[in-house]
Parts: sequence; structure tokens; C-alpha cells
Amino acid sequence: MESSPLAVRAARHAALADVARLRIVDALALGDLSPHELGERLGLASNLLAHHLKVLENAGLIERRRSEGDGRRSYVRLVTDAMRTETGDVELVVPRVVFVCTANSARSQLAEHLWRAHTSIDVASAGTLPAEGVAPGAVAVAAAHGLDLADARPRTLDDITRPADLRITVCDRARESLASTDLHWSIPDPVRIGTHDAFESAFDEISHRIDALLPHVRAA
Repeated sequence: MESSPLAVRAARHAALADVARLRIVDALALGDLSPHELGERLGLASNLLAHHLKVLENAGLIERRRSEGDGRRSYVRLVTDAMRTETGDVELVVPRVVFVCTANSARSQLAEHLWRAHTSIDVASAGTLPAEGVAPGAVAVAAAHGLDLADARPRTLDDITRPADLRITVCDRARESLASTDLHWSIPDPVRIGTHDAFESAFDEISHRIDALLPHVRAA
């Protein structure tokens, strides 16, 4: 029998009636982390962390995505719109946001242009191994949402990076190839799938992520 909306809400509140699980949710409020990263950040033993993640997953609050880079790794993310996170005390003061993926041909380009459409905080995008051009599917989905990627060109991260940048990886391979990054969003590669729906899904997820992050970022 399908659970009623009220029962779903009750299950989610019950799952959150634990300090450790609230800390997990807070840690995932702005970006995704691997279970290992979560354990290190929160000081939780692997067996205890696994228990708490299972409770949150069963309540529909988090989900795990297998890395598209290192298949042995997974990333934990909050389920979009499953709950309102309380991150009012989080403030990131940055001169510029840089979105990073491997090819800088789709996800990071979409993120850069979406960000620019919503805020005056400086933004750029780059790739660890840039492609020759922006994916036609990314250009098309951006145009459908009123964004112009016609003149966008992939760039190399090493050529544009600055020490004070807030770096956000939107690609598992890029995240795993870099020594460090500030936030990670594990977003499936629409170029690999190649369909209109895949590009639309990537666009929607990036848009939701930016909406969640923007209240916590201000220009340096």
C-alpha cells in the first residue's frame, strides 16, 4: 500500500530525531560527499555511519549515486525537495565561483550560465580535460530555457583557476582527479547518455542546486 503524504512526513521526522542524522543532513546541505568523507568529517565509525545512512535512505531523505569515474566509490546526496535544510548559519564569502567538469562541454557550462542569469557574483567554468567544443545537446537545452551558449568555449582549469575561487565540481571524474575541491555535485553526464531528457534532467538538477546554494554565497 502506498504511504500517505502524512505518513511520509512522519517517517522523515522520525528519521531526523537523532543528532547524528541531523549532522549528516547538514553536511550534505550544499554538496555531495562520499561515505568515507562523511565519516571523517563527522567522526563517525563506518558501521554507525552505515546505520544512519540506511535510516535516512529508507525515509527518502538521501540517495546514493555510483561514481561515473571510480566505480568503487559512491556519493551521498540529499533528495531534491525531500525537506528544507536548516543552513542559515552557512555563509560563503567568495570573489568568484568556478564550476568544473572533465570536458567543460555540458554540465559546467550550463552551471556557469545559469549562475550568471541569477546573480552578479562572478562565475566561470572549466574542464580538467576540455573538449573541442560545447555539446550540441547542452546548447539546445540552454536555448530552450532562454540561455545562449552559442559562443561558449571549453577552457582548461589550470588556465583560469585562482586561489580564492569557490570550486564546485559537477562531474565525478573531475572531483576524483583533483586534489581538493570546495563542493561536489554528483550529476550524471548527459553527453554519455545523449538524449534530450538527459540534458533536461542535468539542467533541472543544476538549477535546483544553484537555487539552494545562492542564499549562502555573497561576493567578497
